Amino acid sequence: MLIPQKTKTFFLSSLFISATFLSQAHNVSKGYEKPTDPLVVKNLEEWQDLKFGLFMHWGTYSQWGIVESWSLCPEDESWTQRKPEHGETYNEYVKNYENLQTTFNPTQFNPRKWADAAKKAGMKYVVFTTKHHDGFSMFDTKESDYKITSAKTPFSKNPKADVVQEIFTTFRKEGFKIGAYFSKPDWHSDDYWWPYFPPKDRNVNYDPKKYPERWERFKKFTWNQLNEITSNYGKIDILWLDGGWVRPFKTIDPAVEWQKTIKVEQDIDMDKIGNMARKNQPGIIIVDRTVPGKWENYVTPEQAVPDQPLSIPWESCITMGDSFSYVPNDHYKSSQKIIETLIKIISRGGNYLMNIAPGPNGDYDAVVYERLKEISGWMDKNGAAVFATRTLAPFHEGDFYYTTSKDGKTVNVFHTDEKTSYAAPSDLSFSVPENFTPKSLKILGIDSKVQWKQKGNSIEVHLPSERKQLIYSTVIQLQK
Repeated sequence: MLIPQKTKTFFLSSLFISATFLSQAHNVSKGYEKPTDPLVVKNLEEWQDLKFGLFMHWGTYSQWGIVESWSLCPEDESWTQRKPEHGETYNEYVKNYENLQTTFNPTQFNPRKWADAAKKAGMKYVVFTTKHHDGFSMFDTKESDYKITSAKTPFSKNPKADVVQEIFTTFRKEGFKIGAYFSKPDWHSDDYWWPYFPPKDRNVNYDPKKYPERWERFKKFTWNQLNEITSNYGKIDILWLDGGWVRPFKTIDPAVEWQKTIKVEQDIDMDKIGNMARKNQPGIIIVDRTVPGKWENYVTPEQAVPDQPLSIPWESCITMGDSFSYVPNDHYKSSQKIIETLIKIISRGGNYLMNIAPGPNGDYDAVVYERLKEISGWMDKNGAAVFATRTLAPFHEGDFYYTTSKDGKTVNVFHTDEKTSYAAPSDLSFSVPENFTPKSLKILGIDSKVQWKQKGNSIEVHLPSERKQLIYSTVIQLQK
């Protein structure tokens, strides 16, 4: 996906995060700097209320059903293995890959369909890949002809050709916060991967200090594209910058394996980019992934959930299928697994950014809509315990997970059992958070009165026969 790794463990200060999904690891940077801009602080607080977002990786690569841009990178052939039918040599492969532009025509593209399904499922913000590492722009950039609106791309003749405009406008009308994913490295740019040298790995293939004019052109190119995105596409709430190897050399963490491959200075001038983005979009959240400092406003563990609550804003980006990009016959997670993951994430103070990849025809697989419909049924009954909540000790005990309303008057207790199919037991017993005396209790999704009693610091609940209607979890709501 975003940063291939072989390890399956994530590290944040002294906190270990265990990956439970089969994918490459992504290291979370150390040293969080709290924003001071009051508009950013306000936006970040609102974003933490949203809890559930939609991530979409989409580009010409969907036609081959491969891992996004990564097969262009010669760094890790075991992960990015090229299929022989796509080119016998590396150069032939790159040529054929870039020619995918000439066949990309996703005529079933209908962002209204996506927005409707995502909104019903409780998703409240969207992050879309405006440009991945391969450099193909899904927006109408003036900086390159390698874009979806180019005459070389068949879809350019479609009235919805500016995909970023269509997605952002449609989702914004439905009340979503809008996030623009953008790759800082650009493997199509002659000023990042200079054709004079072969690429060796994910990094710039020349020394910017030896060729400063070329690097300055790349910096200007990047600044111009980000200026286009933050100027021409309406209100944008999040700028989600990927490709953390493009960073000042002094910020490299030698304990992180993939950062050891960075051998040269790749300072993109984030102060200039960040200040421009904030001028164009006051209060925008900027996520310069893995680069600690003032431009990483929240951290982004990938394909994993922290074992414990984090004291800083964070978001787990996790795929609904196995892959971030479209793969035919992908194995999609069950709605049970998705809800359990959401419960774990919010009980530890994070947001869940679930990735769904559109196919080459411009639509999701049918099973995706089935999952979103199933999730919406659970959200209709239990959303009050999910949104605008915060962490609360004891956070997690056995099969129980806790959240609280921001005013502290409501405690939500989620019961799960992580079996294939959830069945609510007739009796439940769980701890009461310290300094909280409940006056009333209800089970979300059950209309009848529920029998309960408090014994010391524990509550015992007897669930009525209606409990058989509960799916994925039992959600208990306590009121002071």
